[in-house]
Amino acid sequence: MHPKNLHIEDFTYSLPKEKIALHPVHPRDSAKLLIYSKGRMGEDKYQNLSRHLSSDTVLIFNNTRVVNARLLFPKSTGAVIEIFCLEPYGPSSDHEQFFAQTESALWKCMIGKASKWKEKQLTKNISINGKDVRLTAELKERLEDAFVVELSWTPGSIPHGKIIKNAGSVPLPPYIKRPAEKEDVQDYQTIYSEHEGSVAAPTAGLHFTNRMLETLKKEGIPLLFTTHHVGAGTFKPVTSEIMEDHIMHQEWMSLSTKFLEQLLDHLDKQIISVGTTSTRALESIYWMGNKILNHPDISPENLKITQWEVYEDQIAHSAEKAVSALLNWLRTRKHDHLMIETGIIIAPGYSFKIIKGLITNFHLPQSTLLLLVSALIGEDWKKVYRYALDHNFRFLSYGDGSLLIP
Repeated sequence: MHPKNLHIEDFTYSLPKEKIALHPVHPRDSAKLLIYSKGRMGEDKYQNLSRHLSSDTVLIFNNTRVVNARLLFPKSTGAVIEIFCLEPYGPSSDHEQFFAQTESALWKCMIGKASKWKEKQLTKNISINGKDVRLTAELKERLEDAFVVELSWTPGSIPHGKIIKNAGSVPLPPYIKRPAEKEDVQDYQTIYSEHEGSVAAPTAGLHFTNRMLETLKKEGIPLLFTTHHVGAGTFKPVTSEIMEDHIMHQEWMSLSTKFLEQLLDHLDKQIISVGTTSTRALESIYWMGNKILNHPDISPENLKITQWEVYEDQIAHSAEKAVSALLNWLRTRKHDHLMIETGIIIAPGYSFKIIKGLITNFHLPQSTLLLLVSALIGEDWKKVYRYALDHNFRFLSYGDGSLLIP
């Protein structure tokens, strides 16, 4: 069956609200880890992960960094306008340049109580390192599914990244029904986060500690890091009856030639992705390289991956050839990195090209994330989730997780 014809009601389960974790456990690596390996199940703690990995394992992480994307602008009437910054808006796709720019920045946003925004501009005062800063928000454009908002600030010499960090709050997922707290600043960030750009955490990585990473290194397990900025679309529910009518969200990847070289050196190993975003990034890398092999004259704008194209009839080359092709494509253009979008949807019927296993949290019913899990382990996803529910695992972003090896 083509994934377009899947019925989302076949990927549901009953999730009691008391199973949804509102806070993480401490220390991070004391979270429970469900082990699913070749059909067998058990459980352990994250801190013992290395015991369950074969000697030829390679772990690949997403080192994106969550920005304080939720901005609250109080009005003189007492009402509060909430601006949720989704992604940079405009022709530039370089996130590092975006957060380094000064004076102003354009965002694609969702706006809470948008009908109450009558003024041309909203303002708020913040303090950065003891310096008073005036932040202004101006509604520039209404899009079909969002708004374009220009943020500007005085003094304008301060980088945009510092403005967002100090003006906004942690963008907790909508199913965590509480305000962000001081502890969330650290809790909702992986310890290896590096490149700003996400409005949701790659939550599978929240369980890793420095102690864990050191243990894995001592065990001889290579740890590789790529960047895939997580968008709010990751929480977008599937509301259509069949998947063909669902529009998959696009997310930005930042690919470096250094990472592609490392990946190429480890393709013969058991690659396990830490999180669904790492998975989408890795599988998208394959399909980009495959496009280049099938269409050597492909333009940069056509290299991005759209929702259904990976299921079309095409010559599928080896992973080694595909990754090599993408690497050479970048080298030929004298680029050391590439910012590019992917809208890949991974659902039952998909054939994985790069990963051999997955570390991930437990996901919402009827979500594209659950479809990805099902694509990897088939109908056994139901056994895994039933085990987790029956054995007091905590669900969703701040919950426990699983190691899935088909």
